[in-house]
Amino acid sequence: MTTESFDVAIVGSGFSGLAAAINLKREGKRSFVVLERGDDVGGTWHFNTYPGCGCDVPSHLYSFSFAPNPEWSQTYSLQPEIRDYLRRCADDFGVRPQIRTGTEVTAASWNEDERLWEVATSGGEIRARVVVGAMGPLTEPRIPDIPGLDRFEGKTMHSARWDHDYDLRGKRVASIGTGASAIQYVPAIQPDVAQLHVFQRTPPWIFPHSNRDIHDFERRIYRAFPPLQKLVRGGIYATRELAVLGFVKNPRLMGVAELAAKRHMQKQLKGRPDLIEKGTPDYEIGCKRILPSNRWYPALRRPNVELVTGSVEEVRANSVVGADGVEREVDAIIFGTGFEVTDMPASRLVQGRDGRLLHDQWHGSPNAHKGATVSGFPNLFLLLGPNTGLGHSSMVYMIESQVAYLMAALREMDERGADVIDVRADAASSYNAALDERMDGTVWNTGCASWYLDDTGRNATLWPDWTWRFRQATARFDADHYSIESAPANAEIAGDPAAPIAN
Repeated sequence: MTTESFDVAIVGSGFSGLAAAINLKREGKRSFVVLERGDDVGGTWHFNTYPGCGCDVPSHLYSFSFAPNPEWSQTYSLQPEIRDYLRRCADDFGVRPQIRTGTEVTAASWNEDERLWEVATSGGEIRARVVVGAMGPLTEPRIPDIPGLDRFEGKTMHSARWDHDYDLRGKRVASIGTGASAIQYVPAIQPDVAQLHVFQRTPPWIFPHSNRDIHDFERRIYRAFPPLQKLVRGGIYATRELAVLGFVKNPRLMGVAELAAKRHMQKQLKGRPDLIEKGTPDYEIGCKRILPSNRWYPALRRPNVELVTGSVEEVRANSVVGADGVEREVDAIIFGTGFEVTDMPASRLVQGRDGRLLHDQWHGSPNAHKGATVSGFPNLFLLLGPNTGLGHSSMVYMIESQVAYLMAALREMDERGADVIDVRADAASSYNAALDERMDGTVWNTGCASWYLDDTGRNATLWPDWTWRFRQATARFDADHYSIESAPANAEIAGDPAAPIAN
């Protein structure tokens, strides 16, 4: 196979990858390619197609600021609508020609001699001066290690790899996990299945869902007066940002939120003290992700649903055994067990200087300077990297902040005639130490076991402050925190940054 060269290689075509590609396209002077293992763009919103799949951030905020969509049908969009929005963005902003679907990255290695990245893919090798990791944290499904699972003779699937060819009607189903995905698919499949056993290790805090249809006249107004939709977006952002007061600044304020969640549960489970007891969390609200739903509790009340507390202890050929020792015969097992967020499987594929794996560099605790760069991995930029996650607002805001930082870094390299840029270890260490200090005292560090925490117990997932402060921190490229090396005289750089973008 022929080896191709580009200035920038982007891995992933979800919100992050498309934002980077669109900005590069707008700049108009760099050769770039987007490598996508799926058969279309969309990332999380391409792969997650389970029944009831949707977003718990309002539609007007969960979209690109530069691509408002006046056609949203609901205030909180479902997966097909978000997926279609991203596909339209790829088309409308002209980045489709640079996207290679069905192309999986299998390794990425820094070549110190040639000062570039060698990226192995299912479609051949690509050489790039800069690699942008836009895989996102909700990529690799997490399947728990349950004794006997390999001997199960029925159907198994993870919510992120839903098999729509498998007919659940009339089936006995075990659903494992009660996180964000299960909260959505359990009520959706409950009417169809014969029996549904919901295994819950830890109950979630659940808020009433404020979703509603967006009326035709609203959409007409947004089309006619785009500034109004921008104003609505700003109002939603400001309202969401107020949650930082409870999550970060003063967790005691979360008591008000806890009261609202308890009232919601008691109202929807009235007359079912057994379910109220099972469904009441024993940890501070906000320590784990708060979930919005008006359908979860009613689904648990249905006669064909059993809420089983505790984990699945064993799987047998045609049954599952819970912590209560009861064997329950099932035809299918569905895992709503989330993703490998802090482990980041892709880190095992990335080799930096001296052949060091990113996974080994992190020692089980991912960290990056401004969530983007890691010392010893030159010209590598992560989007939605460590400590850029949110518990209250839109990740698209964080993505656009990081893409601005990426573009500023590329311009800095151009202005200096540099071909290598590597964050200094002391700068990255200082940044993360300050970040960890801010994390102390937040609601996320009140003692519960959540997917926010890595193997060391550190919160490697969330941003512990106002989101506008992250935007401030990424508004300019802090070149003084980097080692910036110029290309040797007469060196040939892969993918001339001045080369025109292919049409």
